[in-house]
Amino acid sequence: MGRHKQFSEDDVLDIAEGLFWAKGYGATSTRDLSREAGITATSMYHAFGDKRTMFLTVLNRYLARTLHERITRIEARHPPREAIVAFLKEMARVSLGDAEHRGCMLVNSAIEATAEDADLQELVAEEMRLIETFFLRCLQAGQASGAIDRTKEPKDLARAFLAILMGMRVLARVRPEKGLIEGLVGPAITMLGTTSPN
Repeated sequence: MGRHKQFSEDDVLDIAEGLFWAKGYGATSTRDLSREAGITATSMYHAFGDKRTMFLTVLNRYLARTLHERITRIEARHPPREAIVAFLKEMARVSLGDAEHRGCMLVNSAIEATAEDADLQELVAEEMRLIETFFLRCLQAGQASGAIDRTKEPKDLARAFLAILMGMRVLARVRPEKGLIEGLVGPAITMLGTTSPN
């Protein structure tokens, strides 16, 4: 029988997430990962594969815990128009609450993704589509109920909200100013048109 691992995979992934999130994929070395996790490079390779495989594992784990959880929770708790508002306001709070100014790991990965790494580009693109589809779903349902202006093209609005969200997350890395970040939410909400009954 082989020896049992002397480390927790979840703990190692938590450490790897912190490094990749703060430094980015390119600037994080295998040596950084093994040193911070307190394991040998050989043990790390056996458990997680190479650096790129580990990064993709960490990114998918991060997205499941943050983006996917947030969309599912907010849609379950709010009607469509209020779901958009709640999502944007929560993202503003998250952005301002990031004391290390790490930004969003998805957005950071989008900036690093190059044509040489088509798999990473597609993963990031698919997650961006997931956000856009969330907005579109809420917009269409809100228009059907009369809570959102029916004269506005929902696909255009969904893409505009996606762009506002991405801009918010980038700005939070370099200008984490309350007035700036929260100031993006109000104009976005006015794009919805009809005032919510709540």
